[in-house]
Amino acid sequence: MIKLRKATLKDIPKMQKLVVNEVKDGVILPRSNDEVATNIRSYILAFKDNELVGYGALHIHSPNLSEIRSLIVNSNSRGLGVGKKIVEFCKQEAKELGLKEVLVLTYIAEFFEKLGFEEIEKEKIPEHKIWQDCIKCIHFPVCNERSLIYKV
Repeated sequence: MIKLRKATLKDIPKMQKLVVNEVKDGVILPRSNDEVATNIRSYILAFKDNELVGYGALHIHSPNLSEIRSLIVNSNSRGLGVGKKIVEFCKQEAKELGLKEVLVLTYIAEFFEKLGFEEIEKEKIPEHKIWQDCIKCIHFPVCNERSLIYKV
């Protein structure tokens, strides 16, 4: 059974360990311990048998726009609905906060499309997102991630 809970500061080492390979491969952006700590309230963690098996964050860009970012599920737990649970939690949280849209940048667009997201042109992404986050990516500026939006 998969259980979700909000992250705490003591979770940071486990979170960083879980994402090492995806950061190395450029699938997920690197985030320092300080950056994770600053945004710790954004993260939702997924556990199976008391082991951290995935997490994601709902990052707020503006009163209308949020983003699901840093979504990771360990390879042994993929296909069990962990990612879906995390995304659904983030969508519900966005609704409760009164946000209008949830953005994702992803290499697995089909996963998000099954959850109600629709592809948008990258030109519609807020400019500050590109300069704040995308510039850190090893693939910048040639990126084949797709951008999708969910209307809350």
